[in-house]
Amino acid sequence: MCTPQEFEDAVAGAKEAAATWRHVPVSARQRVMLKLQQLINENKDELAKSISLEQGKTISDAHGDVFRGLEIVEQACAAGWLSEGHCVHNVARGVDTMAIREPLGVTAGICPFNFPAMVPLWMFPLAAATGNSMVLKPSEKDPGATMMLAEMATEAGLPPGVLQVVHGAHDVVNAICDHPTIKAVSFVGGDAAGKHIYSRACANGKRAQVNMGAKNHAVVLPDADPEATAKALAGAAFGAAGQRCMAIGVIVTVTGGDMGVRDRLVDKLAQLGDSLKVGPASDDATDVGPLISPEAKQRALAIVEKSVGSEGAKLALDRRTVALEPPFDKGNFFGPTIITDVTPDMTCYREEIFAPAVSVVAVNTLDDAISLLNANPYGNGCGIFTSSGSAARHFVANVDVGQVGVNVPIPVPVPYFSFTGSRGSFHGDLNFYGKNGVAFYTQYKTVTSNWKFSASDGMSGLHGVGASQS
Repeated sequence: MCTPQEFEDAVAGAKEAAATWRHVPVSARQRVMLKLQQLINENKDELAKSISLEQGKTISDAHGDVFRGLEIVEQACAAGWLSEGHCVHNVARGVDTMAIREPLGVTAGICPFNFPAMVPLWMFPLAAATGNSMVLKPSEKDPGATMMLAEMATEAGLPPGVLQVVHGAHDVVNAICDHPTIKAVSFVGGDAAGKHIYSRACANGKRAQVNMGAKNHAVVLPDADPEATAKALAGAAFGAAGQRCMAIGVIVTVTGGDMGVRDRLVDKLAQLGDSLKVGPASDDATDVGPLISPEAKQRALAIVEKSVGSEGAKLALDRRTVALEPPFDKGNFFGPTIITDVTPDMTCYREEIFAPAVSVVAVNTLDDAISLLNANPYGNGCGIFTSSGSAARHFVANVDVGQVGVNVPIPVPVPYFSFTGSRGSFHGDLNFYGKNGVAFYTQYKTVTSNWKFSASDGMSGLHGVGASQS
């Protein structure tokens, strides 16, 4: 954990670096990103091992963590194009106006535990590529991947101070939000922390982009391919032990009054969930690793127990407790679990469980499903599974969720687009990566210039903004 003085030193170093880094040619900044991309590729196995060791992900999931972050680095390699401004020639005789993108200066990033490589890579490459420095705080639970990435950034040619890594918890977060030198804060994490950071950062005049909790719904119509849908939902609900903000937490079956539609899907999903091996990431055969902490496991257990015990839900698959050989019998393991007969007032529906547990809700029509999704406070992601283009188009047009998949369970866009979670899942007006991400780390400056070609132009100065002479 860094001390207050160490934090001040880190910010001071970032400020000093930003003053010179902003003037480094964009082509040189691009070359740093290209080298960083190469180094991450060369060291992806070591990064994945670090993530798996600290966070508990399977090696396969850890590689996915690295790969999705690497995509953002590849976007940052196009810093020149991404940083383009625009110009209008001759807004008046001899007068040109151009708008240029400039870096903000010192920025900050606050990262969660569940994606130790991807989320830092959402932040510092774009910030640096657009001419900023960044003070980056990884999760105190698994900082190893961030430290490895910082070393690679240095090897790639990022000057001292452009990326400053600080360690800590609440005190460091508050210091980031309060420090007058820091101009913008990026955060990914839970609701309580996200709302606090957004409020505190904005109160101190900073930009903020804050990704928070989610309750992602997958709507399944009767005409959906049963096998493909069940496999997609199993991966989205149980993969990464359910510890991702885009995990499917609710399956909405549109039954048309025939509950057999729901039951057949649940049966297939239960078979798949029951076949997944729960265990340590060190076992290559493991499909579902542990939760991050004993507290996370107890919280998930409590939510399911309350929903089933006193609120009336049922369990179609119950692997909450997993028998493993010592020493793993004391681990934070929670197996795939399917909760049925769920209603919107139940705890398992209202709260993000952040474990491989999925709730199943039955509705009569597609419009009922849309109403259910739109009444939920979160807006991170959702999906529809159907063979009907008309139904899919109706769903896309009417659902109020920021990221929508059609026969895609986790509709996270590639970096040419932005991560567009909305409503209760996001605070701010500029989302992560894509064009919005570049806009977040830059600000426009407009420059109006008056240069006469010759004395005969007869224009001694600019007579008011936008003035013209004939």
